Amino acid sequence: MKRFILKLLKVILFLVLIVIIGLLACYRGDIAPDELIGKYGDENSFFLMVDGVNVHVKVRGEGEPIFLIHGSFSSLHTWEAWENELSPFFMTISMDLPGHGLTGPDLQKRYGIEDYSKLVFGIADQLDLREFHVAGNSMGGGVALKMASDQPERILTLNLIDSSGARPKTRTDSAQSKSYNSGAWIFKVAQNPVFNKLLLKCTPKFVFGLNLKQVFYDNSRITDEMLTRYYELLRMEGNRQATLDRLTTRKPYEVDFEKLNMPVLIMWGKHDNWIPLQNGERLAEAIPGSKLKVFENAGHVPMEEIPTETVSEYLSFLGIQVERDYFSTPKFFSHVY
Repeated sequence: MKRFILKLLKVILFLVLIVIIGLLACYRGDIAPDELIGKYGDENSFFLMVDGVNVHVKVRGEGEPIFLIHGSFSSLHTWEAWENELSPFFMTISMDLPGHGLTGPDLQKRYGIEDYSKLVFGIADQLDLREFHVAGNSMGGGVALKMASDQPERILTLNLIDSSGARPKTRTDSAQSKSYNSGAWIFKVAQNPVFNKLLLKCTPKFVFGLNLKQVFYDNSRITDEMLTRYYELLRMEGNRQATLDRLTTRKPYEVDFEKLNMPVLIMWGKHDNWIPLQNGERLAEAIPGSKLKVFENAGHVPMEEIPTETVSEYLSFLGIQVERDYFSTPKFFSHVY
């Protein structure tokens, strides 16, 4: 009996040792803001103090303003290819929402959709912009929806890209909507009170790579530079804690679809594993006169995965007709509902 107990204790100690070694191997510390600002800031970006938050903002071009709002785990860099094509015709304004990118955490933990909506309006006010177009992806689409619902007189057009915010059809859908993106495993882990503590320090790069592969339809479009950018910005000092705070204290918000009287374009990647196409169809049903464009060869972030095809569609929606050979990618595969 004693021998059995000793063997059992040895096995337990061995397993504990393996777990400790594994955790040490997965440990990743925070990255200092100054290091990342030097790497990911550029000549078009700057910091703007908005309601106590030092927000990283990027402005390019001149003309009618377009606000570009990113989704969860992302940053303003997701819009870079779009900015290249939009800025000859419009002024583009993108930002790192609090808890993301170079903006970092908000000491008051204002990470809800309504909080972000007020923040973007605050940026617009500081830039003295009364009216503007707004486009948002994923969580950023929810922010754009909230903005258009709260102050429709300021929104010239609305572009929702694989957006959150669709009305739930059933009680099951309503329960699933408690997470920002019910189809994403990273959200389930982040909302688990046991495992989410590990994410604060144990976030190896390959795990984040798996996350990106769930977001993209064509994994060959995921470059090492892109993966490194997503990964390092998540590890900026305070961002991982902010992410857990945001995902574990989801704040409810209301959208009045009756007020969405501006032109609305809804764009969706057919192979979106995070927010399935059915959500885009429900948004189209809820917003009279809206147009739903589905891209056959894209996942959750079509503006980053197939930027040429998607920005061409958006420019057309905004009334800018360009020759197809203006872009470098010649083939387009999509259909309209």
